[in-house]
Amino acid sequence: MRAPRSSAALAGIALSALLGTVLTGCADNASGQLMARNGDRLVETLSNPPTGTCHRFPQGVTHVDNHMLSNIVLYTTEDCTVPEGGGSTYLSQQSSDAAVHSTGLWRSFGFADE
Repeated sequence: MRAPRSSAALAGIALSALLGTVLTGCADNASGQLMARNGDRLVETLSNPPTGTCHRFPQGVTHVDNHMLSNIVLYTTEDCTVPEGGGSTYLSQQSSDAAVHSTGLWRSFGFADE
């Protein structure tokens, strides 16, 4: 016996809603805000950015305020890699740091493994 069209339509809508909820739950976002400056000029403010990816600043920054509930790592490269002979800077949650002249500007950040 064939199901009425209204039952099939309702089942399709329910399946779509369930799938949308499951997929939304797969994206992890940090909780809080990150502010990046170059000198006194604000370069970028991010709210609840997605974790698990490299975030590139639009331009180099000299100061980062991490008001998130996650620890981050700052890089001088645009792709969250450490250049040969270089390093990265660990910045814990709810803290700030300024780039020192010897390391150069920060160009990207990623989330620290916890």
